[in-house]
Amino acid sequence: MTPATRTVKEFWVSSGHHMTRRTEGGGLAISDEMILAYLARPELVPPPEACAAERELHALLLAEPRRPVTTAMIAAIADEDARENWQFMIGFRDRLLAHASIEAAYLAIVRGGAKGIPPLFLNQLVHLILRNALDGCEDPFVLRAAELLFRAQKGSLKDSALLLADHELVEELEAERQSLMTTSPLAAMMGKDAAAELDVMTDETAESYWSRSDAFSMVLNLGGDPRSREALCRVLETWILHMLGIETTIAAVERVEDADWRWFVGLDAEATSIGNRLWRGEAVDPGEQSRICGLFRLDFADASRVDPKLAGKPVYLLMALTEDMVLRVKPQNLIAGLPLAGRLAA
Repeated sequence: MTPATRTVKEFWVSSGHHMTRRTEGGGLAISDEMILAYLARPELVPPPEACAAERELHALLLAEPRRPVTTAMIAAIADEDARENWQFMIGFRDRLLAHASIEAAYLAIVRGGAKGIPPLFLNQLVHLILRNALDGCEDPFVLRAAELLFRAQKGSLKDSALLLADHELVEELEAERQSLMTTSPLAAMMGKDAAAELDVMTDETAESYWSRSDAFSMVLNLGGDPRSREALCRVLETWILHMLGIETTIAAVERVEDADWRWFVGLDAEATSIGNRLWRGEAVDPGEQSRICGLFRLDFADASRVDPKLAGKPVYLLMALTEDMVLRVKPQNLIAGLPLAGRLAA
């Protein structure tokens, strides 16, 4: 009798994970299929009025995605906007191809300051890398929490608890609501807030995540559900281990208990700004402090991987909403901001 085969649940097909293959080191190799997906973007598909040089370049790369592209080939394109798009795309492609894996390329981009790379492309890489790092994960709470690292979130309060919904989806629902107001004001008045139309992830609703993971349509109860905060901790641990090969233990905390706190990493621009002022001992407006929506303690499993100046002290991670209640996590801050051995001296 043949033993039962374990079914692995699929998620995040939109990441493009199916177009890649694993390297021996566990990263993802840059594939021709991935490059072809970029070539299919509307910015690069030549419109009917495109010049012959642009159409020829696009056709050459469809046949040979890794083909070297010279400056002269791009300069021959007549349309200025098209030239700019191609210059960026070829530069981005070549930066990916210069490394053995997508993870290695991302590290190089981030450590180089991510100059010239739009946030959209960085988020796409994070989406793909996390799909690889979380392959085989069977906890929908962890997967939903992982969305915070590559998709902006819109915050709202319900019973004093912070709920996070996908920012792009909320904007789409709000646009529909505004359109409804012009055609049926009474129906619009009876409607709910956009985020209220979405399902909050609970033990009862979590199983439905598998059928809608690419819709990004579930709300995370970050402020009122300890399981959601624990899931985010597991995601951050996984990200650091996968990208840096460093084991950590991360836990949500209510406050910094240690008066001699020596290091923090802001997980987003708002948290970095607020944290820097707190670090310098400057006064921070209570309204700004109230926007801190996440405080975590990070401990390293191997003290030798940490700068000696920390002397066994933990690292604190801060996360904060903008004034308009939007959370934009920058996972690259964990790459560049952790106090690893030798970093301060360098």
